[in-house]
Amino acid sequence: MDRLDAMRAFVTVVNEGTFTRAADRLNMSPQLVSKYVSRLEEHLGVRLLNRTTRQIHLTEAGASYHQRAQQVLHDIEDLECQIGDLQTEARGMLRISAPVSFAIRHMAPLLSEFQQAHPGVGIDLQLNDRKVDLVEEGFDVALRIGHLKSSSLIAKRIAPIRMAVVAAPDYLKQNGTPQKLEDLQGHRYLRYSYIELDSSQPLHRWLQNNGQNDSNGMTSNNGDVLMEAAVAGAGIALQPTFISGPAIKAGKLQVILQEYEPEPMGLYAVYAHRQLLASKVRSFIDFIDGYFGDPPYWD
Repeated sequence: MDRLDAMRAFVTVVNEGTFTRAADRLNMSPQLVSKYVSRLEEHLGVRLLNRTTRQIHLTEAGASYHQRAQQVLHDIEDLECQIGDLQTEARGMLRISAPVSFAIRHMAPLLSEFQQAHPGVGIDLQLNDRKVDLVEEGFDVALRIGHLKSSSLIAKRIAPIRMAVVAAPDYLKQNGTPQKLEDLQGHRYLRYSYIELDSSQPLHRWLQNNGQNDSNGMTSNNGDVLMEAAVAGAGIALQPTFISGPAIKAGKLQVILQEYEPEPMGLYAVYAHRQLLASKVRSFIDFIDGYFGDPPYWD
């Protein structure tokens, strides 16, 4: 028995949910996939799967083995790809999903320089603040901002993202400058629709309990709109400094409640861990790593 083939068959069955779909993915018969898994169980001396006519269920040993086996297969693929990439020039169309405001403000120079370094790669950049499904929607890489939860995707941290509470000086002169969270009561809050509120952060907790119900405020799914509204004196906003930084430096926005700033989030490059990861993807991940600096240039 080839142990790696058996391991790959088992991992694929678990990931696909059935022997039939696993067989299609591996381009072999369901009978051969089943044979590989059975021989693997015999070799290990434990049952990895409980099978019924309709479903498969991982045993406790199977769940533990699946996690480690998947990592072993990923490591082997990575090693082989890295060796292969030494002889392979990056080429092809690279499909990237990125947040709207971040991409408009910071992606053009990056992509221009990347294509100068890798002229064989074309770029298809799609801007969207929602969380796209990389596999279903056919993206190679997605840039995401936040505190990422564990998933089957691979996430490379690219830069810290600082969030600042800001308002226009004239607005604060007319309405008062909050010194503590309770002072925010009665102020107009300019809320970003997709913000991830973490109840462990005092400011986020206050916004969960109060800011969500502010009928006099404004909600938008675009950070630039909220930043411009804050500059115009519409209220107080919690915005990333990659958007608000220039207005802060120009004195159009004033940072308040700095002691309550939430922990910085991260900008991540996220990609699906595929067999034989394309050189264009690996080249882009390597290129963007460290590109914006730490702290990033906008801070």
